Amino acid sequence: MKNTFKLIVFLAVISTATVQAQSFKPIRVGLGIGYASPAGEGTKAGILIYLEPSYRLSDAIAVGLKAEGAIMARAAVVTQNGQTTTAKGSVSAAGSYTLNGQYYFMNGGFRPFAGLGFGIYSLGSISGTASSDGSSSSSSGEVSTSTAKFGFYPRLGFDAGHFTMNLEYNIIGKSTNSYQVNSNGTITNATSESKNNYLGVRLGFFIGGGRK
Repeated sequence: MKNTFKLIVFLAVISTATVQAQSFKPIRVGLGIGYASPAGEGTKAGILIYLEPSYRLSDAIAVGLKAEGAIMARAAVVTQNGQTTTAKGSVSAAGSYTLNGQYYFMNGGFRPFAGLGFGIYSLGSISGTASSDGSSSSSSGEVSTSTAKFGFYPRLGFDAGHFTMNLEYNIIGKSTNSYQVNSNGTITNATSESKNNYLGVRLGFFIGGGRK
């Protein structure tokens, strides 16, 4: 019991000393918008918005939580009667709740960093019309259902004052779906596969986290 108490006191002292030795305030909250570009053919880029509170373990290392929503048009590859076509998707949302960490390479006014995050992505359904050789079929409808996937992202960016910018590539597992298609009155079975990866270019600012 005494040893446990001593360990707790020791960790508390070390933690306090580390915070006091930092040049930057440990707590900050970031907010911003950005550009979301989904992977694959038949997609269209959109916008994103994020909220990211974080805590500096030291001047060089920070850990945080990120809540992000992206609105973009994802697409799906549809296989029907042995033929594969691309279904251009309608605009849908993708939300994510992730943990991340980043390492700062400099302690000046301009602070480049690299990091990594991971968490859960909630992906909206994809509705579209499959087409082949420029002709449209009557197989319009929901080609991919809503789903939740685990994903992760590497990030590169920089802080300048209370302004921040970074690039993230969100790597998320593919979504597959099986359904029936009414094509000119004929019912056939079809499958779809959609890529869920997307690039995020994020611009924002943060409250707190500046120099002491």
